[in-house]
Amino acid sequence: MALKASMKIIIVDPAAGNRQYLKKMLSDIGFKNVIEAGDGEAAWAKIDASREDSPVALVICEWDVPKIAGLDLLKKMRADETFKSSKFLMVVGEAAQQNIVIAVKSGVNNVMIRPFSANTLTEKIAKTFGK
Repeated sequence: MALKASMKIIIVDPAAGNRQYLKKMLSDIGFKNVIEAGDGEAAWAKIDASREDSPVALVICEWDVPKIAGLDLLKKMRADETFKSSKFLMVVGEAAQQNIVIAVKSGVNNVMIRPFSANTLTEKIAKTFGK
């Protein structure tokens, strides 16, 4: 899949400040179609609704989100025919390195360790899409 400014991206993080920061970084590198969710349940509702027009191409999800955890959201997407090939970038804290192995075994495309810079985000997205 090519990196297009119009591809649909969803940011899933319980902290509104983190979502806004990430949304600004994505905007600064050229992405225009970014939606947000504060928990996994809201994220799944938005992801599921996207199947009708343009399915979500990239999920950037915090490991620890309420209602449906990041790992469970990943598994839900991998089990769904429409979204099983959508890219999934998991965000974990420095202390949660063991979660990386679990995420990889569950089909995550890439992992980003918090804190991260705009350059790291750009590199992770490029690697996630094989660029």
